[in-house]
Amino acid sequence: MQKLLPYAWFGGRCVPFGEATISVATHALHYGTGAFGGMRALPNPADPNEILLFRADRHTRRLSQSARLLLAELPEATVLDAIHQFLQANRPTTPIYLRPFVYTSDLGIAPRLHDIETDFLIYGIELGDYLSPDGVSCRISSWCRQEDRSLPLRGKISGAYITSSLAKTEAVKSGFDEALLLNSRGKVSEASGMNLFMVRDGVLITPGVDQDILEGITRASILELARDMGIPTLERAVDKTELFVADEVFLSGTAARVTPVRRVETTDLSGPRPIMEKLRSALTAITEGRDPAYEHWVTRVPLKG
Repeated sequence: MQKLLPYAWFGGRCVPFGEATISVATHALHYGTGAFGGMRALPNPADPNEILLFRADRHTRRLSQSARLLLAELPEATVLDAIHQFLQANRPTTPIYLRPFVYTSDLGIAPRLHDIETDFLIYGIELGDYLSPDGVSCRISSWCRQEDRSLPLRGKISGAYITSSLAKTEAVKSGFDEALLLNSRGKVSEASGMNLFMVRDGVLITPGVDQDILEGITRASILELARDMGIPTLERAVDKTELFVADEVFLSGTAARVTPVRRVETTDLSGPRPIMEKLRSALTAITEGRDPAYEHWVTRVPLKG
């Protein structure tokens, strides 16, 4: 288990992690009526008294929008201010992953979103590589990605992740590292918690937002970077068999960053990944605050005292 940070944001203030507790009767615990975010932060390699947040504005906006899907109000400024106080309290010295979470905190038993209390918390863990940077093996899951008509897929709704959990465990127990889910139309959607890219004939391709994907922030960043670099991009439906003949396949996400796929089912994929490596290198430089052209993607938080 990854090391937890000593302080959490809970009840509108920073408290020792062990004091951030909820009741066993909490509504969200039983009905999955919560929405979470994920954000990476790391000490500035050039200044350990400064923490760098990658695309904090996009992350706080998505969480605020996710809260609205739960009929709750959580202003972006409230989230960002809490994150700043959380970082000041914890003063991390290694890369970390933040987990902000908005949830129905009432103790009622009726499944509903009206006339119910909500709350907001943040905790964090130390996190290096979530998946091996050398590559992962993937299987096509027997579980199907949900449809937007049955779940609000534009947000990271906690209850939706039962499918991701089932798919991930199925993959690991059958000898793979990760799962790839098809949507109800039989097209490739995403991995258990990551978006998918492939390269064919020099074109960077990813399933479009109409394929029941999460609109990933790392995904959007990679597409923008690729276009800036002159790499052709295409958002479209992807067939399963395309993965077996693609020149490159990789996953993207806040935790996973950019992770190559080295095998799909029983098919080993080619080793050279020049486009992925170019994008991964550029993204690393940006997150470490080393690319002034993308300074607007980085929020710098100075540690006081």
